[in-house]
Amino acid sequence: MGVTWELDFYSRPLLDDEEKKVWEVLICESPQSVQQSPEDLFRYSQYCPSSTVNSVWLRQAIEAAIAEAGQMPQKIRFFRRQMNNMISKACEEAGIPPVPSRRTYVLEQWLDDRLENFYPHQPGYDPKLASSTSVQYPELNAIALPDAVRGDRGDQWALVSLAAADFNDLPDWEISFGESFPLSPYNLPADCRIPGLILFSPRALPFAAWLSGLELGYLQYNTDPRPIVRLETGASDSWIVANVTDKTSEQEAQGFEQAKKLAQGIHFLAIQASPDSEAFAGFWLLQETGQI
Repeated sequence: MGVTWELDFYSRPLLDDEEKKVWEVLICESPQSVQQSPEDLFRYSQYCPSSTVNSVWLRQAIEAAIAEAGQMPQKIRFFRRQMNNMISKACEEAGIPPVPSRRTYVLEQWLDDRLENFYPHQPGYDPKLASSTSVQYPELNAIALPDAVRGDRGDQWALVSLAAADFNDLPDWEISFGESFPLSPYNLPADCRIPGLILFSPRALPFAAWLSGLELGYLQYNTDPRPIVRLETGASDSWIVANVTDKTSEQEAQGFEQAKKLAQGIHFLAIQASPDSEAFAGFWLLQETGQI
């Protein structure tokens, strides 16, 4: 499997000598497994003058990052929708597929760290600009999963949890489709409960294969307009993966959200053919971040 990169290109809370905003490209490697060391992930940053903010400059920065990394990524994820056209054009001209995604966990963690520990110590830092860098998008209505990937009405689901230490064995599990990331940067206690949703379907393998073609962001329990567990994918897509129809399920879903908060937003989605199966058709570690 080739490497995947995460990219952000936007203004930072810095002003140059002419009181104009300083832009910056940040590029980092997406981890693929729980065993990957965060220190080994590729990172690249470069400031951009506000006068040269365009797709040509960004393509050149991507090409410089490729030269430094010594390899070309198979795709580049980005979360900032308002930069869609410029980022997409630069990636395409560099010969790399651009992928709108909220699976940019490492990038967002890096941005958080820079906003707190790096930019305040740089020349031209403006705290007023720092408070206006967040990105919040309105939620779209969740839609039903395609009939082609759903089983019959007998599809079942369960909200469960695993101890953080259990994920040390993740590479040994039988998983057909999935993606994970190292938990070590989060310093979770070994007994911290990581919540998850397991979907049981007689069409587990095609279901998991279809999901693997999406950019899985996170799961979220919503009560408005009716109680559901929704799966957020891509830059803005939202799917209904479970209808919460009784009090017991509502309490479990509320517990899922509480456990997620205690685990720094980390949770998982799994797909199995039946509750008796020991193999996973799909298993994805997910994280709901605060959105930069």
